[in-house]
Amino acid sequence: MRARIDAGDFDGPFPGEHAIAAEYGVSRHTVREALRRIRHDGLVLAARGRAPRLADDGVLHQPLGALYSLFRSVEDSGRTQRSVVRALDVRRDPDAAARLSLPADADLTYLERLRLADDDPLALDQVWLPATPTTALLEADFSHTALYDELRARCAIVVSGGVETIRAVLVDEREADVLHLVAPAPAFLIERTGHVTGAPFELRRTVVRSDGFALTAEYSSQDGYQLTQGRGQTG
Repeated sequence: MRARIDAGDFDGPFPGEHAIAAEYGVSRHTVREALRRIRHDGLVLAARGRAPRLADDGVLHQPLGALYSLFRSVEDSGRTQRSVVRALDVRRDPDAAARLSLPADADLTYLERLRLADDDPLALDQVWLPATPTTALLEADFSHTALYDELRARCAIVVSGGVETIRAVLVDEREADVLHLVAPAPAFLIERTGHVTGAPFELRRTVVRSDGFALTAEYSSQDGYQLTQGRGQTG
């Protein structure tokens, strides 16, 4: 298995236990032990309930033009997404309200989380939402869930699209401390305005470690460029 991994035989999906057992004519116990050893060597990643995958195939392939969830992206990659909730309350923020086309004194539901991937700091996420239709979110446990899932389940609200900008920044002292970086350190800043029925509803600001996130451009003569986001290679 190590030789085949080194030779690039598994460019597509990595085979599951049943397929490996059938191919080599061995028991599933033997397969599990083999997978345990190559997982220990860092060649393959696996988690309970998910198919194994090559460790160097961990890019989070998400079309930039599609509505995505960072929670879902991390979980689908085989890593565990966990959040440390730093704030969940109702407050006023004139700048955020203006960007949501609300009065300056409008009450906003505010959520701030440190997003972790396998316990490694990945992103500092801040979200502002109109308070009146989202007060039920104050009862949610955001340590291991997606905001859009909670919005749908608790508030019957679906964010259907929006506008997003991604640019390179240098983090400040506060952000560096939270993300376990040494300022000034490079990072990606993602600013999103999510829409509900065509109107702005969600304002999100996410600072992502540059060693945990990458951008890939796919292009063709028919479709032009399509940008996708992914997890970069860490040191």
